[in-house]
Amino acid sequence: MFPRKESYGQYSLFLQREVTFDVYQPANTRDTPHLLLLNDGQDLDGMGFPSMLEHLHNTSHPSLWVVAIHAGPQRLQEYGTARHMDYQGRGCKAGLYTRFILRELLPFLESRYHRQFPDKTFAGFSMGGLSALDIVWNHPKEFHKAGVFSGSLWWRSANDVPQQRRIMHRQVKEGRFHPDLRFFFEAGTEDEKEDRNVNGVIDAVDDTEELMELLEEKGYEKGKHIHYTLVKGGRHDVATWAGVMPEFLDWVVKA
Repeated sequence: MFPRKESYGQYSLFLQREVTFDVYQPANTRDTPHLLLLNDGQDLDGMGFPSMLEHLHNTSHPSLWVVAIHAGPQRLQEYGTARHMDYQGRGCKAGLYTRFILRELLPFLESRYHRQFPDKTFAGFSMGGLSALDIVWNHPKEFHKAGVFSGSLWWRSANDVPQQRRIMHRQVKEGRFHPDLRFFFEAGTEDEKEDRNVNGVIDAVDDTEELMELLEEKGYEKGKHIHYTLVKGGRHDVATWAGVMPEFLDWVVKA
């Protein structure tokens, strides 16, 4: 039965720990492969992910490889933005995690499976989504697509004037337009209860939509470069993300 799943434990010199990850290998290994990396890969079985992937392989794209990277015990330090910690000092190992991805994981996959992956997507949930977006944004020659499910886009350098201190927003504002990049955003209307600016819209939705506005100012277009799914009643949980996952997988292979 496909996809075939192989699990690994790779010791990372950068992170000084063993990293567990699962590789879902497609039946068709001859066509040009797409590679999808997913943070918080330990949650995929709870989503029914293998059956989603099998359906995708059978109906539209038989050559998608997926690598589900399990979060480690220092998730709050390894996920984040590589160049900036948040105002509480979280994310101090995000740069090391980025190096693990680029210098250890990707070379391992290419060596183990004897192939190059010209089309790469990185995605994640909550802080894992922030991490994936940060890595894609800062390495546009390596990755082409980012998937952000309920992303922790509130991540900020200081707690005064939060709207002006959001790190990912600043990176986009100060960054360059890369025409090959594509972005998938998901947010739920019940992701949280907070409403910093008291505008009747929860912060999770505000942060997501304001980041998309900055991307549009850079030249990215909704429908072409940006896909957005707002889930009414959607929560900050695996069940909500599972409901959007088939749509995301279809986007990965078609965007």
